Amino acid sequence: MQTAHEIDYRIYGEEMQYVDVELDPGETAMAESGAFMMMDDGIQMQTIFGDGTQQQGGGFMNKLFSAGKRLLTGESLFMTAFTNIGQGKKRVAFASPYPGKIIALDLYELGGKVVCQKDAFLCAARGVSIGIEFQRKLGTGLFGGEGFIMQKLEGNGMAFVHAGGHVFQRVLQAGEMLRIDTGCLVAYTKDVAYDIQFVGGIRNTIFGGEGLFFATLRGPGKVWIQTLPVSRLASRILAYGTVKRKEEGSLLGGLGNLLDGDGR
Repeated sequence: MQTAHEIDYRIYGEEMQYVDVELDPGETAMAESGAFMMMDDGIQMQTIFGDGTQQQGGGFMNKLFSAGKRLLTGESLFMTAFTNIGQGKKRVAFASPYPGKIIALDLYELGGKVVCQKDAFLCAARGVSIGIEFQRKLGTGLFGGEGFIMQKLEGNGMAFVHAGGHVFQRVLQAGEMLRIDTGCLVAYTKDVAYDIQFVGGIRNTIFGGEGLFFATLRGPGKVWIQTLPVSRLASRILAYGTVKRKEEGSLLGGLGNLLDGDGR
């Protein structure tokens, strides 16, 4: 039985996408703070504790604990609920925070649970639980960095996550293994086995130019992969803005610096 609100949606755009959610009277969509873009008249916006799945019971401490777990994934204690309190269908839109793609996840079709990067969640139908997923192995926590604490989306409604650059899906057969940069992993279904693997070899470690660890995923299940992790994008922008730019081609590089105003 589907308990989450059954919302309709459409994703617009290419590099900077947004998802347009259609709500019937009484339906609610949940979103992270800062994801909202626009909404029709007749939609009520309300800030609530957690993800809205425990608002009707469980006591204050349970609600506080449930919401507090979200702090470990880098999210706020609060979420925003958008409810259609008017007549007829109403629309609310949520925008991606940086260049990339919005992925629609039908949790009902995906077995009721998807694990994703800790900052990937954008919005969902009310009734979808947004929690925390700890990886079991100690090595993952010590060395895996981005892969130790992840979000889990549970329920049987629609959820939307965002990832950087181009995003694609791989379907792993039973026993099939895939190695991915820890930052490039976006999400995977509940039956996929996740682990961290050390990149062996002194030359790989010192001269490889990549991280020391891979994320390893073993099927069966689905895996979503991004080409541009936000951490990689941020580090490049930071390096570009704080370090004096090298001349890419001597004369041409210097001329380019003068033309774009960087004549230092």
